[in-house]
Amino acid sequence: MGCCQSSLLQLKKPSADVNEQNNPQGQKNPHHQNGEEAPPADECVEFSFADLKAATNNFFSEYIVSESSDKSPNVVYKGCLQKENNRRCIAEEASGVGKLRNERLANLIGYCCEGDERLLVAEYMPNCTLAKHLFHWEKQTIEWAMRLRVSLYIAEALQYCCQEKRPLYHDLNADRVLFDENGDPRLSCFGLMKNSMDGKSYSTNLAYTPPEYLRDGTVIPESVMYSFGTILLDLLSGKHVPPNQALDMIGGKNITLLMDSHLDGKFSTEEATLVFELASQCLQYEPRNRPSIRELVAALTPLQNNSDIPSYEMLGIPKHEEIPLAPQLPLSVMGDACSRVDLTAIHQLLLVSHYKDDDGSCELSFQEWTQQIRDMLEARKRGDMAFRDKNFMEAIDGYTTFIDVGNIVSPTVYARRSICYLLCDKPDAALRDAMQAQLAHPEWPTAFYLQAVALVKLGMHKDAADMLNEASTLEKKRHNRGSRGY
Repeated sequence: MGCCQSSLLQLKKPSADVNEQNNPQGQKNPHHQNGEEAPPADECVEFSFADLKAATNNFFSEYIVSESSDKSPNVVYKGCLQKENNRRCIAEEASGVGKLRNERLANLIGYCCEGDERLLVAEYMPNCTLAKHLFHWEKQTIEWAMRLRVSLYIAEALQYCCQEKRPLYHDLNADRVLFDENGDPRLSCFGLMKNSMDGKSYSTNLAYTPPEYLRDGTVIPESVMYSFGTILLDLLSGKHVPPNQALDMIGGKNITLLMDSHLDGKFSTEEATLVFELASQCLQYEPRNRPSIRELVAALTPLQNNSDIPSYEMLGIPKHEEIPLAPQLPLSVMGDACSRVDLTAIHQLLLVSHYKDDDGSCELSFQEWTQQIRDMLEARKRGDMAFRDKNFMEAIDGYTTFIDVGNIVSPTVYARRSICYLLCDKPDAALRDAMQAQLAHPEWPTAFYLQAVALVKLGMHKDAADMLNEASTLEKKRHNRGSRGY
């Protein structure tokens, strides 16, 4: 699960509708405090700062999941609340409040208002932001049908907020759109109130700010429609193009001038023209000339032609998998990543840990340091460089050369080659390497964790759960001995 702290610790208490309705006497929530009963799904819970501190391992830097930028100034951490029965994923950020429940929102779970700390706890969205997928993608850009789905889902989220008497959403931008474990786009709940220390509502470049806000600092429901228009331009162009520039770029010319070149022409010109017309209406200077959110939802709904294709497939991310586990022991960062079958996170953790877990487990040959040995270490170096650069087939080749020489037994090399095999969709080979890592280092939790991930990829979920439990038990023993672990 996820939990986070914020860099903005000087905010006022959560608004009265959250603070008073959920806790009218200012007392701690009894369900949360005694740990015997999980709170209802629709209840906004008051957490203690100690709980959030424990959930994030004292706000450990490796738990940070946010991207640093001037548009997203708050620090977001991932963590696990051990007192809950269902290991629900959360992210906590000191920004805004809201008590809404909808599948189109990253819903608020609770808050902490203790001493000088002002923190919020919300559902954790593991698949990054729209900004990351549009502007900073590594593997593939978002296909056209998925962009249309994003536009509709966010419009539906805003419509729900309006129906619940919360029509104001501050600083709507591509960083506020998050993707859940299934790849479905959701709107962050943190834009439902002002979220900056100086009271301003917009932190983005002034070129994207509604005219009425520039005139007198006013934010009205129509301001949200203006910001939604900039989201539509982002989806069309794949870039953060200032509204005036985008409108001037078209000026009656072909819509293809604006379209994202990475789509390679794989879009409907008719649909793109309609989306651009909607964006143009949203970006009207006079608020009264902008469409309502109801009108936008009605216009975007008929454009959804691939509703039978799951979002994770269109987004190009792995299907959400999770090892069925309810351990009594808290999981480490590595354990949590493996329980969620988060291959990207596992790769990153193995990368930053380097070879520290090989200490005392490497068997060196009595041979002299011959050219053969130097070649072997050079092969490992090639594997490490490819591993760092995410060239996983090249990493496999380098590590295989290192292993085949047989003079040094490195559990970390086996572990690294195992995750490479998993990322190349070769779970059988990954399982063999994870077992070899265990043979080289019999009490290394990572070797067991990787076996669990490979087993779940092979459809052996019960065995995976048993292996994950064994790994977490080993970690507890390690911790009790004062050893260093993940």
